[in-house]
Amino acid sequence: MNEKVKVEAQNIAMGYGGNVVLRDVNLVIEPGEFFALLGPSGSGKSTLLRLIAGFNHARSGRLLIGGADVSGVPPWSRNVGMVFQNYALWPHMTVRQNVAFGLEERRLPKHVIADKVRAALALVNLPEYGERRPSELSGGQQQRVALARTIAIEPQVLLLDEPLSNLDARLRVQMRNELRALQRKLGITTIFVTHDQEEAMTTADRIAVMDQGVIQQIGTPMDLYDNPANRFVANFVGSINLLPGRVSNAADGGAVFDSPVFGRIAIARAPGFEGEAEAALRPHSLVLAQAPDDSRPFWRDGVILEREFLGEFVRYIIDVAGASLTVDRPHHVGHPVYAAGQPVHVGVDTAQLRLLRTA
Repeated sequence: MNEKVKVEAQNIAMGYGGNVVLRDVNLVIEPGEFFALLGPSGSGKSTLLRLIAGFNHARSGRLLIGGADVSGVPPWSRNVGMVFQNYALWPHMTVRQNVAFGLEERRLPKHVIADKVRAALALVNLPEYGERRPSELSGGQQQRVALARTIAIEPQVLLLDEPLSNLDARLRVQMRNELRALQRKLGITTIFVTHDQEEAMTTADRIAVMDQGVIQQIGTPMDLYDNPANRFVANFVGSINLLPGRVSNAADGGAVFDSPVFGRIAIARAPGFEGEAEAALRPHSLVLAQAPDDSRPFWRDGVILEREFLGEFVRYIIDVAGASLTVDRPHHVGHPVYAAGQPVHVGVDTAQLRLLRTA
C-alpha cells in the first residue's frame, strides 16, 4: 500500500455559470485520517469530493495531495480511488473481472493482477465470490466488490460518495462498521461524503459540516456535538433546543443570559460576545421531575404537550413559558412515564448550555 498522504484544499472556489457551488473552501486532511464531508443536499460536499477526484475543476484555489499541487492533473494520474453511490459495477463481468479492471488498465502482468485481486477480495471477506456476477450479489456484497476494485489499485486517497445510502438500515450499520475497520487496517487517507450525521459521527476521525458551499465547522464528532459553532451546525448535528435571549458579560469573568423562557441565568464563562444570542441545549441534557431537587442549578415549571416512545428513550415535548422544549428521558422497564397535559418540572444544568451568536 502507498505511503499515507495529506490532502489540502486552499481557497477553493467553484461554480457553474453564475451559480457558486463552493466558496473559499480551506481544509487539511491528515495522512491516514478518516474524514467526513457532512451536509444536506446541495451543500457542495459531493462537488468537493469530485473535485478531489479530478472530475470537477476549481475556478480558483489549489488542491494538494501529498504536498503536490494536482489542480491541473487529470483523474487517472492522481492515484486516488473512488467508490460511487451506485457502486458502478460492470453487470456483464464477474466479480473477479470487475476487481481486475483497474489493474488491467494499468497493464500489469497477469500474475500480479491475479495476486492483487485475490488479496483485495480477501480484505473485503469475499474470497469465494470471484466467479459470480453483480446481479447474484446482495447490496452489501456489491459494495464490498466496489471497495475491493478500488483498493486493488492501491490509491493514495480513498474517496467514498455516500456508499451506504442504497442499503437498508440494519445493513448500513453493519457495513459502516466494516468500512471503518477496513480503513483502520489499511491506514489509507479516506474522505467520506454523507448527509447522515449518525454515519459521519460513528465512522470519522473528524468532520467538515458544509452548507451552501461553505464549511461551517471542522472538528471531531464530539467537538461538533458539544460545541457547535453556529445555529446550522447545532441543528444539523443531533437534536437541539434553541431559545432566544441576550447575553451580557459579568464582572467576575462570566456572563448572564436573559431569556423569556429561562429568565436570568448566570454562565460561568463568557462566550466572547454580547448581544442577541440563542441558548442551545441538547434534549438529553434536560431533566424531568415531579418535584425539583438540588441536582440542577435551576428548574422551570412546564406542561407535557406530546410524548413519543422511541425504545431506548421517551421523547417529550414540553411547554415552558410558551416555548416548546424537547426532552429525551432514558426508558427503563417499570419507570413511570408522563402523560400529555401533566405538569412537570424541567431541570437545567448550565454547564450543558451553549450560547450561539445570532446578530
